[in-house]
Amino acid sequence: MSMDDDKNSGAAGAEAFVTIARVIRTQGRKGEVSAILLTDFPERFDSRRQLFLLDMKGARRGMDLEGHWFHKGHVVLKFAGIDSISDGETLKGSEVQVPFSERAPLAEGEVYVSDLVGCIVYDGPREIGRIRDVQFGSGEAPLLVIINTQAGDKEYLVPFATVYTERIDVEHKRVELKLPAGMLELDAPLNEEERKRQQNSED
Repeated sequence: MSMDDDKNSGAAGAEAFVTIARVIRTQGRKGEVSAILLTDFPERFDSRRQLFLLDMKGARRGMDLEGHWFHKGHVVLKFAGIDSISDGETLKGSEVQVPFSERAPLAEGEVYVSDLVGCIVYDGPREIGRIRDVQFGSGEAPLLVIINTQAGDKEYLVPFATVYTERIDVEHKRVELKLPAGMLELDAPLNEEERKRQQNSED
C-alpha cells in the first residue's frame, strides 16, 4: 500500500490533482514552510520544479519550488515569491499538490490511499461502512474514516495498517479487514443520537 497521494480533486473532464503534503507552519525567516508528508515517495521532490497549492478556501495556484529539505519527519519547502514569515503564514493549511498524471508509479500490490475513498469496508463478513476520508498525522498508520449510514451515520476510525488488511479491491471499491475483537466498539465515537441520549441521561 502507498500513501502517495492522500486525496484527489478536480471536476470530470478537467485536470485532477493529488495531495502529497500539507503545510502546517512557517519554518525560518525567509518564507520557508514546514509540511506533513502525505507520500511514500519523498525523493520525488528532487525532480519537482512546480507544485500547486490548494488553500483552505478551495483556491489553487501554481508555485515554483526553489528548494526543499527534510526535518524531523516533515519536508521544508521554499517557494519563489514567498520570502518572509508573513508570506509563509499565508500558506498555512494549504495542500501541496501535483497533477494526477504525475503520480509516482506503484509496484504490484500497492494502492494509493486516495483510491480508498468511497470503498466499502468489511470486517470478515460484517459490513462496517464506506470510507469517507483518510486522516494523517495522528499515529504511524493513517486512519480510515468510515461512515455507517445504516447505523445513524456512526463514524469509525480504523488504522490503515498492513496487520489488519486482508484484501483491497480498488476496482470494485471493496476493502476487507481483520480487526481485533472489540476494536470498533471501543473506538467508535458517538453519533448525534447517542450524544443526545447521553446528555439527557446526565441532565
